[in-house]
Amino acid sequence: MSLSGLIPTDLTTFAAIAICLIAFVSGTARGFSGFGSALIFMPLASSMAAPTLVAALLLIIDFVAALPLLPNAWKQADRKATAVMAAGALIGVPIGTYFLTRLDPVTTRWIISGFVAALLVLLLSGWRYRGGEHASISIGVGGLAGFCSGLAQTGGPPIVGYWLGRPIPSVIARANIVLFFGASDFFSAAAYAASGLINADAIKFALVVGPVYAIGVWFGASLFGRASETVFRTICYALIAAAVIIGLPALDGVLRSS
Repeated sequence: MSLSGLIPTDLTTFAAIAICLIAFVSGTARGFSGFGSALIFMPLASSMAAPTLVAALLLIIDFVAALPLLPNAWKQADRKATAVMAAGALIGVPIGTYFLTRLDPVTTRWIISGFVAALLVLLLSGWRYRGGEHASISIGVGGLAGFCSGLAQTGGPPIVGYWLGRPIPSVIARANIVLFFGASDFFSAAAYAASGLINADAIKFALVVGPVYAIGVWFGASLFGRASETVFRTICYALIAAAVIIGLPALDGVLRSS
C-alpha cells in the first residue's frame, strides 16, 4: 500500500504533513517532561482534521507508545487505589465519547480549546491535592479525567495534580499514573470502537503519524538530563498556550484561509 493510501481521502497532503509535525512536537514534549502531548496535539490537529479522527489517532499512537511502561507500573503501583480511580474513568470515558460523537466539530473544537486552556492554568498553578484519601474523591477525579479523555484525550492534569500531591513515594505515584492511563486508554479504545471512531481511516493514518510521534518521544527522552527541566517545561507551557490560540475556530479565516 502506498503512503497516499494510508491518508484519509478527505485530508489534504498539507494537513497530513502538518499533523505529522504536530505529532513530532507533542511527542518531544511527552518524551522529555512526561506530559503535554495531548494538550499540544488536540487543539492544533483538530484544526486540520475532524476532532473524532484526531482523538482516535492520538489514542492509538499514544497507547502503543505507553504499552512498554505497563508491566513495570503494574509491579510498583498501588493497584487498589488505582482501581478505585479507574472505576471513575469507567463512568467518565463513555460520557466524554458520547459528546465527541454528537457535538458539531466546531463546537467540539471550542470545548477542546477551553478544556486545554483550563488544564494549562491547572498545570501553571502547581496545584496538588493535599487532603485525605477518600473513595468518593478518587472516583470523582477519575471520572473527570475519564470524561476529558473520552472527549479529547486530555485527562492527564487532574490525575497528575491529584497523585503527585499524595504523601506517597514518587515512584508509586508515577506508577499509579501510568497504570491508570493504561486502564483509561483501554476504556477509551472500547468506547471509541463501539462508537465507530476507531475505524480503518484512523488505524491506517496511525501507521503514518505513529512513527513520527515515536521519534519525537525518543528525541524528547534523549534531551532529558541535557537541558534544564525548568526551561523545557516553560517551553512546553508556551507551546500548549500557542496550541490553544492557534487552534481556536475563530482564527480559521486568518490562519487557514485558502
